[in-house]
Amino acid sequence: MDRNERSLNGGGRLRFLVLHGPNTNLFGRRETNIYGLETLEFIDEKIRGVAAELGVEVIIQQSNHEGVLVDAFQAHIDDVDGAVINPAGFSFTSVALHDVIRAVPFPTIEVHLSNLDQRDQIHRNSIITAAAKGKVMGLGWRSYTAALRALVEMVRESRQASSSAKAIRERV
Repeated sequence: MDRNERSLNGGGRLRFLVLHGPNTNLFGRRETNIYGLETLEFIDEKIRGVAAELGVEVIIQQSNHEGVLVDAFQAHIDDVDGAVINPAGFSFTSVALHDVIRAVPFPTIEVHLSNLDQRDQIHRNSIITAAAKGKVMGLGWRSYTAALRALVEMVRESRQASSSAKAIRERV
């Protein structure tokens, strides 16, 4: 059963991968004037709350290591419907993350707590953006929940359109 069939026939709930990049484990302590006082644990609870509200499952992982994040995309290549990633410092350097996001068959939304366009020059140009379906930034911890809400909506709309198209083809 492929991803579309699992999602369409009620055989399973939609699942989403949420990845936090390097130093996000220091949220609430690190540069609070930029990232705020909320901890990663607080953010994860907010994400879980939105997931429960939307009736979807989330797999949440944080790593300071680029390869671990790449491995997470690959490990879930066939069992998630989308991903939200805050690549953090890897936003500006990781061709590997860019490439794996392009390689997976599901949409990924890039998130940042701060507005990168208002940051110093080194923090303005994410190379991940070109691979991602979209980007949500500048909303603090709400960047994650806004991205998850949008992603769930996009995937559901896509599944509905696929289901409708399949029904039309079967009638012809």
